[in-house]
Amino acid sequence: MVTEAYAVRREHAPARIGPGKRVAIDYTLRTNGAIRHIRSSVWGDAPLEYRHGDGRLLPALERALEGLAPGEQTVVTLSPADAYGERDHALQQRLPADVFGGADQVDAGMCFLAQSEDGRHIENVMVTEVDAENGTVLVDTNHPLAGMTLEFDVTVVAVRDAEAEGVGPDR
Repeated sequence: MVTEAYAVRREHAPARIGPGKRVAIDYTLRTNGAIRHIRSSVWGDAPLEYRHGDGRLLPALERALEGLAPGEQTVVTLSPADAYGERDHALQQRLPADVFGGADQVDAGMCFLAQSEDGRHIENVMVTEVDAENGTVLVDTNHPLAGMTLEFDVTVVAVRDAEAEGVGPDR
């Protein structure tokens, strides 16, 4: 038998992160101890919002956030295998510089969108080296964070039922 007092306490229990919940988080991302990105409502940014379980976050990060409630904070360290994988040197390619004919200048660190030969896939490529003497450019299609250990310092801002609000996965 459920008592009235129990029902009232349960009603006021904080929502916890779980499948299908709409979640808002503030976070700081570090790689090798250096800050890579900060998203904080304390500094006026909108928190990152996502529906838990829809695949928008790295799966290992989602698993680490499971069960947290608003106001709770955690630090999650992900190995490359749990994040964007190890760097794959097969995903680097040396190209003639003239394939970048539309760019005024090509420098290491620049990113471009490239279309596959079959025209069906578009990938981000980063220029990692320019060899002006030979007229070539080394591009890399690895994710920019591949091969890195990632440290997320996360504070849960809000957790709510997405279904009750009619919120879709991209809202």
